[in-house]
Amino acid sequence: MTLESELPETATVITATGDEWWRSAVIYQIYPRSFADSDGNGIGDLPGITERLPALAELGVDAIWFSPFFTSPQKDAGYDVSDYCDVDPLFGTLADFDVLLETAHGLGLKVIADMVPNHTSDQHEWFKAALAAPEGSPERDRYMFREGKGPNGDIAPNNWESVFGGSMWERVTRPDGTPGQWYLHIFDKSQPDLNWENPWVREQFFGILRFWLDRGVDGFRVDVAHGMIKEAGLPDYTPPVEGASMGGVTSDDTALIPGIADLTPDPPYWGQPGVHEIWRGWHGVLAEYPGDRVLAAEAWLDTLEKTALWVRPDEFSQAFNFAYMFTDWKAKKLRAVIQESIDAFSGVGAPSTWVLSNHDVVRHASRLALPKDAPPQGAGIGPKTPGKPDTALGLRRARAATSLMLALPGSSYLYQGEELGLPEDMELPDSARQDPTWFRTKGEKYGRDGCRVPIPWEADKPAYGFSTTGKSWLPQPVNWAPYARDSQDGVPGSTLELYKSALKLRSAHGLGTGSLEWVGDYGNKVVAFRNGDITVITNLGKVAVELPVGDIVLASEEIVGGALPADTTVWLRA
Repeated sequence: MTLESELPETATVITATGDEWWRSAVIYQIYPRSFADSDGNGIGDLPGITERLPALAELGVDAIWFSPFFTSPQKDAGYDVSDYCDVDPLFGTLADFDVLLETAHGLGLKVIADMVPNHTSDQHEWFKAALAAPEGSPERDRYMFREGKGPNGDIAPNNWESVFGGSMWERVTRPDGTPGQWYLHIFDKSQPDLNWENPWVREQFFGILRFWLDRGVDGFRVDVAHGMIKEAGLPDYTPPVEGASMGGVTSDDTALIPGIADLTPDPPYWGQPGVHEIWRGWHGVLAEYPGDRVLAAEAWLDTLEKTALWVRPDEFSQAFNFAYMFTDWKAKKLRAVIQESIDAFSGVGAPSTWVLSNHDVVRHASRLALPKDAPPQGAGIGPKTPGKPDTALGLRRARAATSLMLALPGSSYLYQGEELGLPEDMELPDSARQDPTWFRTKGEKYGRDGCRVPIPWEADKPAYGFSTTGKSWLPQPVNWAPYARDSQDGVPGSTLELYKSALKLRSAHGLGTGSLEWVGDYGNKVVAFRNGDITVITNLGKVAVELPVGDIVLASEEIVGGALPADTTVWLRA
C-alpha cells in the first residue's frame, strides 16, 4: 500500500497488543532550556522543571522525555555532549536530576532521557585524546578519521554535505602545524561522528546506559537512530532531485530538516543494516532491569516499512512516525498514512506512534496553515519569509489535528507548549538566533529557533513566568499573554482545556490500546473512524458535514446545529 492508495469504505484495523506502559502512553517532550527557569538567568533548568511537574500531571500525560541535559559546550543546544554521565551546570546537578526523577515518579510520570550516540562534542575527552594521538592510533579509531584525496590530501574524502550546511568533513592540524587527516561530522564540525564499528565505542555506551538506568530512568529516546553505521568505503553520494516520494512526504518538505538531512532512498550515511546489531545490544542492556523500559527511535527513513525494522521485538520499543507528522492536511492522505502506519508497525508487534510537533520543526499550529509555496521544513520561518501562515487558521487546524491524533490507538508524543496552542515565533530578530543552521548557511535558512522559544506560564509576570527576572535566552513574542497557561486554565474552550479533556477521555475509553475501524459515510473530505465506543470525525473540507446521532464528548470547536464545521474534529459516543 502507498499513501496515495484507495482505502475501502470501512476496514477494521487490529493493532498489536501488549501490556507495556509505553504501547499506549502519551509522552510529553520537555526542551529543558525553554521550559522553566528557577534561578533567573534566562535559561530553563532541572529545578525549574521539577517545580512545574504538577502541571504536567494535571494535564494528563503518562511520561516526560527530556531533550539533552548532559554536560555540553551547548553549540547545538546540548546535542553536542562532552560528558554523558553528568548534568551540565547550565541545568543543575546530578542531585537536581535525582530530585526531579523522584518527584516525577511520585506524580505517576515516567522519565525518558535523550541519548545522543551518533557523535560527541569536539570537547569530549575521547575526541581530545583522538586529536592528541597519532594517525592510525586506537584513539583515532574511535572516530571517523580519513585521509584526504589529491596529491596533498587537501580534498575531502568524499562529497557528503552536512545537515547543517557545507561539507561533512573537517581537516585537523598536526602538532607540527602541517595539515592532517579529516574527520566526519554529519552535523556541525563541533560534533564529530563516532566510529560505531569499533567495539570499544559500543562498550562505553553500555556503561552509559547502565549509569542512567541505575539512577532510575524509564528509558531513552535515541537521537539519529538511523545513523552511526556508514556504507563501507564511504562512497560519494548525490541525492535525487527534490520532489521524490518518500513514504508519504516529499523531499520538498523534508530535505532541509536539521537532524535528518534528507529522506531520499538509501543514502550511505542513513539506515545502514549494521545499526540493527547496535540496537539489539541496547535492548539487551534494558532487559537487565526490572519493569518495562522504553527505547524510542528517532529514525528518519524513506518508508514506514523500513522504519518498522527498527521496532522489531528485540530492538526499539517504538519509533517516531515522521511520515504522519508531515502528511498534508488532506483527508485522503491522512487516512492512508494512518492505515499504512498501523499496518507497518503492528506487522512487527509494535505500537504505532503519532506526533505533530517537536524541537526540530515548525510548530503544527503554524505548519498546518503554511501556503503551498512556503519554505521547506528546516528552513524555518522568519521576519522576511513570504506568505506567513494565518495564525487563526493554523490554531484551528492544530486543535482538530491533535483531537484526531489523540483518538488513535498507539502512543502519542506532545511537544511542550502545544497544549497552549503556541504558534511558531516568526519574528525573532536575526541578532537573537542561535541555531547552527542559521550560521552555517549564512542566514539563508532561519532554522529551528522559532519552535524553541521559552513557553509562557503566567500572563502578567516577567517572561510570562518562565523566569523571575524577565530574562529569556530567546526573546518571547510581545503578544503571548493570551497563550499563557494561567490565561487558559479552567477556561472552557481554551486549547489547554481541550488537551486536558482529550487526554482524560483517551484514558477513560482505552483509546491508546484500542482498535480502529474506518467509517466511510462522510465523503472524501472527511476522516472518520471508530475506536471502541468512540466515533471520531474530522472535517478537512470547506463545507459543514451533518453529524450522526450521538453524544458529543469532545469537539475541537463549538458545534452548532448538528453540523461539523470545516477544520474541526468531534468525538461522539453512541
